[in-house]
Order: sequence, then C-alpha cells, then structure tokens
Amino acid sequence: MNIGEILRQDGKRLQDVLGLDEREAGIEVRCLLQAVLNVSRAYLMTYPERILSGDESSRYSGYIERRLKGEPIAYILREREFFGHVFRVTPATLIPRPDTELLVELALQRIDEANVRRVLDMGTGSGAISISIALARPELEVVALDASEAALDVAIENARRLGAFNVRFLKSDWFSELNDERFELIVSNPPYVEAHDAHLKDLRFEPESALVSGMDGLDDIRRISAEALSHLNPGAWLMLEHGFDQAQSVRDLLRRSGLEEVSSVRDLSGMERVSMGRLTRADPFCNNT
Repeated sequence: MNIGEILRQDGKRLQDVLGLDEREAGIEVRCLLQAVLNVSRAYLMTYPERILSGDESSRYSGYIERRLKGEPIAYILREREFFGHVFRVTPATLIPRPDTELLVELALQRIDEANVRRVLDMGTGSGAISISIALARPELEVVALDASEAALDVAIENARRLGAFNVRFLKSDWFSELNDERFELIVSNPPYVEAHDAHLKDLRFEPESALVSGMDGLDDIRRISAEALSHLNPGAWLMLEHGFDQAQSVRDLLRRSGLEEVSSVRDLSGMERVSMGRLTRADPFCNNT
C-alpha cells in the first residue's frame, strides 16, 4: 500500500478497535509512519502515492499491530514530548501526561518567588518533572529519586541527552535514603490510583507500582505528607499531583502533617489537580538548621 492508503485504512482500524476519534487516529498513524520513514508530516501529505519498501512495510506493520492491541504509542516510539522537551520512555516508567505540566509550572513560580536553592522530585520516573525544572532553572540543585533502578536508568539517560547536568539521581524508597537532606521545594507526582479502579485496564502497559497506591489511592501521599517535614527547610513548599477527586483528602493530609497555607490549583479542564502546603515555621521535633 502507499502512504495515502495506509492513512485511510489504518486510521479507520484504530477508530474501530480502540475507539479513537477520527482526528486522534489520523495523528497516530502519521506518527508511526513518520517514525518508520524518518520524514516530516508535510512529506506524508505531499507524497501520498509513495509505496513503502519491504523493510519499511514490515516495520510499520509491527508498530500498527502493537497499537491495535492497545500498547501506548509512546512506548512503541519510545518517546513522549513534555514541557517542550522530548523524553525517552519505556515500560519501566509512566508516560508523562500534559496534566503534569501544571506541577512544573507551579514549581517554577514558587522558585521565582522564594529563595529556592534545592528542589527534590520524588518518584521521578522518566525524569520529566525534575529535568524540566532543572533545564528551566540551571542555577538550582535538583535531586530526583525513584525506587525503581530501571526507571532511574531512563531518567539518567534523559538528563544526559537533554543536558540537565544539575540533577542528581538517587535510588530511594521515598525519603529512606535521603538521611538529613533538606530542600526549599519538594514536588511529586506519586501513585494515586485506587487499587480496584476500573480505568486500570486501560493502563495495563504502564508499571502498576507507579500507578496504584492502596484501596483509596492515597497510601503514598499519606507517607509523603507525614515524612516531608523532616526534609523541608522553614518556609519550604510541598507540592503533590493527585487525582481529580482527591483534592480535599490531600489538603486534609497536608494540614494534618503540620503544613500551612494549604491550597489546590485547577488544571485547564477545571479539575483540582495539584495541592500544596508550606512549612511556615521550624518543625519543633527536628533540627531545622
């Protein structure tokens, strides 16, 4: 088949099998073709009569069959754009979502407003959050941790390729390996999906450990909120991404931990997506020097 026939036929197949709308299906087929042929979108539109070679056809067929089975296109192409940068992703990491860019934007606002020198990103995955912050503010020291060594390998490669040399990566189960390190800002997009959430079937290709957090989805946020004060300097902020219906629960956890100025911020769709709190005074149970 030629390019034009592939665009029409496989766009329709993706609509029928995966329930994509016509526009989204067309974009995905174009992305797969562009990756196989190493050409631009304009090329596909200009030369619809071009017939794929045997090797090109075989490679494209493998890609489209994987997509028809539900595998995310980001894993097939092994990359995803986030905050203006292209990140490598693998099944060891979550696929960065546009919603998470709000967390980065809010972090950069706080960095500019306060005397922030050190930032911690917890559960860094592909490194999308930590690297985006580090590239935008190269004067900062950014620490990025994850319990998964495979995820850290991906993040380290992304940092090297994108030139984020002010990020230090650490294998740690949340705060366990940080000793007495402290920060002016801690950010995290932790697991927050309920264990029996019906949507998990649509996320079956992504690592469950980076998605699911107990029966109500809040186990990891509880732990982060409870332990964060030991790693925040006075005046520092903790910012957490969470599910669309979890904002009130997260605010309660932040207040219970001793943080103040607690609030939530809505994303572009109007959902409360990020909640934050500030350590306004020294923790009386810790050495905050």
